[in-house]
This record gives sequence, C-alpha cells and structure tokens, in this order.
Amino acid sequence: MKKTCTTIILAFLLPLATAAQAKPAAAPAPAPGAAQRYIEMIASAEPLQSAQIGVFAIRMNGDTVASYRPIAKRTPASNTKLITTGAAIRVLGSDYRFRTGIGTTGSLEQDGTLHGDVYIIGGGDPTLGSKDSIATNTDALFGQWRSMLLKAGIKKIDGRVIGDGRWAEGPSERGSWLYEDIGTYYGAGSNGLSFYRNIKDFQVSAGAKPGDPLTIVQGYPDTPWMKYTYNCATGEKGTGDKLFLYTTDVAPVAVLRGTFGVDRKTKKVECSNKYGAYTCASYFTSYLKAKGMAVTGGAADIDETGKIRTRPGTASGEAAAVSDSVKILGSTLSPSLKRIAYITNQRSDNFYAEALWRAIGKKLRGSASYDSCAVAINDAFKSMGLNPYSGVFLEDGSGLSRKDGISPAFMCSFLKNMLDSTSAEDFVGTLTQPNVGSQAGRMRNEPAEIRARVWYKSGSMDGVRCYSGYITPTDGGKEDTIVFSVMVNAYTGPNWKIMGQIDKIIALLAAEN
Repeated sequence: MKKTCTTIILAFLLPLATAAQAKPAAAPAPAPGAAQRYIEMIASAEPLQSAQIGVFAIRMNGDTVASYRPIAKRTPASNTKLITTGAAIRVLGSDYRFRTGIGTTGSLEQDGTLHGDVYIIGGGDPTLGSKDSIATNTDALFGQWRSMLLKAGIKKIDGRVIGDGRWAEGPSERGSWLYEDIGTYYGAGSNGLSFYRNIKDFQVSAGAKPGDPLTIVQGYPDTPWMKYTYNCATGEKGTGDKLFLYTTDVAPVAVLRGTFGVDRKTKKVECSNKYGAYTCASYFTSYLKAKGMAVTGGAADIDETGKIRTRPGTASGEAAAVSDSVKILGSTLSPSLKRIAYITNQRSDNFYAEALWRAIGKKLRGSASYDSCAVAINDAFKSMGLNPYSGVFLEDGSGLSRKDGISPAFMCSFLKNMLDSTSAEDFVGTLTQPNVGSQAGRMRNEPAEIRARVWYKSGSMDGVRCYSGYITPTDGGKEDTIVFSVMVNAYTGPNWKIMGQIDKIIALLAAEN
C-alpha cells in the first residue's frame, strides 16, 4: 500500500485535532451549501431530470452536508462490493484464508500404488490457478499438493483425481444475472473449487470487411471436453467488441455470438468457464503425469447431485465419497482476505467479490448457496447495528444483479459503521482515489489537494454510475470526515457528461470540508 494511503488512513483513526496545524494556503471554499445547490440544479435538467438520482453526504459527527432523495434504493452496480468486502472483513476477519484440501480414498499398497481416488477439496479459494500477483504460482501450488501425496507414500494413482467443489452449494451464478453476462469473464461465477478465476481465453481477429467470419483461436486453459460454436461475424467500423459467449454448466457446449468491429485489433477475449473444478483436476492430473506419477482414471469432478463425472456433462452414476471417508493429507491456504478484498475493490473484480459473499454465507448460515448468502448478509447487518430491511436489498456480492438495491442513506450508514470499527484501516485501504489506477482521468481538473482527500469505489453498468466513499477534512480528524454516496440510475445522456457531473459533486463536497 502506498505511504500516502497509510498516512491518511491512520489520520482517520486519530481523535479530533485540538489545534489545526499550519497548512499551505488553499483556494477559498465556495459558499456553504454549494454542493447541495449544484445537485438540485443538475437534477432539474437533462440528462438527469428524467433519470433517478440519489445523493447523501454526512460528516462522521452527524452533520448532513448534502441530501437529495437519499432513502430510495438505487441499482448500485459495483458499489455493492463496498458492502461485500466490508462485511467479509467484519465477519471473517482480515486474516481469514480459504483452505483447499488434498485427500484420498481407498487403500495404499506397499509399492506405493493408491487403489482409490485423490480428492482436491475446494474451500472457495478464488485465487487458485490465477495469474494475480497475490496468488501462489500454479506449478508451485501443484508442487505442494504433489508433496502431500509423496509424503503419504503414494507413487501411483490407480484411480482418479477428482475436483470437489461441494463447499459451495447450488449454481455458480445468480439466476437474476443477465443471460449475456453469464458467459463473460465478469459473469463467470464463483464456486467451491475454481481455476484461473473460471475464465477461458480466446484470441479474436476481425475479417477484412463487415460480415466476414472472425478468426478465433482457443487459448488458456485447454478445455477439450467443450464444444464451441462460433455464430459471430465481423462488425461495422466503430462498433467495437460485441461478442458474448452463451454457456451453461448443464452441458459442455457454448456458442459465441455477436460482432467484432472491422477496425479492432486482434484481442484476447475472456469468457467464462463453467467447469472450474474439472479444469483444476485436469491440470493437476497432467502435472502429476509429467512428474512421473501415473493416474489411471484421469480427471473427474462432482455434479450438483453428488455424482462423479469423468467428463463434464456425463455423470457416472457413482456417488462421490462423503467427507468422513476421505483421508485428508494436508491443505494449502489462500492469500489473506485483506489482500483479496484489496484486489476486489481496486479491480472491481466480480469473481473475487462473489467468493467473499459465499464465504459470509458459509460462516453465518453454514451454506454458501446464494439463497443462504442473501440471508447471511442481513445477519451481518444486524450484527453491525444496521437495519437490513430499510434501504438495502442484495441478491449477490458483486452488484451484477439488477435486482440489487441500496439507498445512498444506507450506504453512508454502512460506511460510517466501518470507519468506526476496528477494521477501519483494513477496509479503507481497499479503496482508490480519483485519477489513480482504474480511476485515471477522474477529477483530473480539480486541485490535487482535493483529489488527495477522496477515497472511494465506483460502480457502473449500462445506465448506472455510482460513487461512494470518504472525504478526509483539510483540518480536523475522523469526526469531520465526510461519508458520501452518489447514485445515478436510468440515465440516457452521454457517459462523459454524467461522469463530469458526479466528479463535480464530489469536488464540491470536498471543498466544503
């Protein structure tokens, strides 16, 4: 974490300063209420007049700075991740780690032959096989798993390597997600045992003219069990990437539909892989064979009825071993939840957010099914002293569902609660700032002094733009910090104009602090 970030976070936790330190001269602050007047002005004209806008900004001491329709729920998009990461830190702890176990069934001969199966027992770790800097390198991870087998005396597996994702019950995606989203990398869905963030890469090149076929080459990871059909073509100039993979975990088939603009350069297109557990088992099987350990039965996974599948879409009819009959040889751990939450908010990673969401359900309700998670998040709100039946309704942890609803007032109550908690530093440390990283260009025309005092998270989808977070004071301490939430839904104007207006609202709020 950057030194400036740490310094400001620590300032949050200090008591109100008894005397302001000398500071460099700043531009005169606008008249009191400038933010409120600006919000009311832009809300009375297009493109926001026919949209749904809600704003709330309040100091930690309870003083309201700005308010416009604050109690109506809005579609929050990725602002939902503020709730998910914060609740996960509170419920599970910043140092929580997902656990992946290696176990065996059957008997072991003196010559080192295991007459049984090896189970990779998933525990929800979203980083397995990913390329993220926080993740364990795949070869190193597989090396640890292999060492567990060797330590147990196993030299040959007369059976299968089974990917066991039963830690998370039910489908890997929420039913209210858009059909076209489910096949994208951001709609991959989290489950008990994943691999490479459940993504499948394709390299796509446009044809010479609109209507021509695309050149599509399958990339990593290798999924030979899948049947891909390409019902897509080169699109008109300026139409961009409009490709969507339509897929399911019901059968190993998928169709790539849509267009790819004729003026687009060759691009890696990331789509979802609905067979993360099988992919993990397949790659570990190949690793073991390359290291000289035979696996006669190949890879397998477990379907939602608890039956072993030696190939996706084809259940053997054989029931998977119950947990008590699996001999656990050892386990590996994920990076800390604090580090996963940081990536979740910095990159606005849906896959990581859903993993945290399901872990909350597992902890509080004993189940990582989506229905249980929706109840568990309300349990978390109650434990924080928040009313889960006023101003919030959540279907998922990432904000991909358009059924999600959060009011600016509830968001501010949640953020205030987090800042008053012992988890404040870890939580605020996951946020970003204007004109930094993913927020490059935001508020770039505002003074650097103002940008440096804003810590927030964005949320966007078609017709939705939301920003929520904190504004530290020029003078003073935590009690003067502004907690804010700006949510705009159902707008039809250009994105640049909406974003400019939101930037201005935040800048005016900061100028009043």
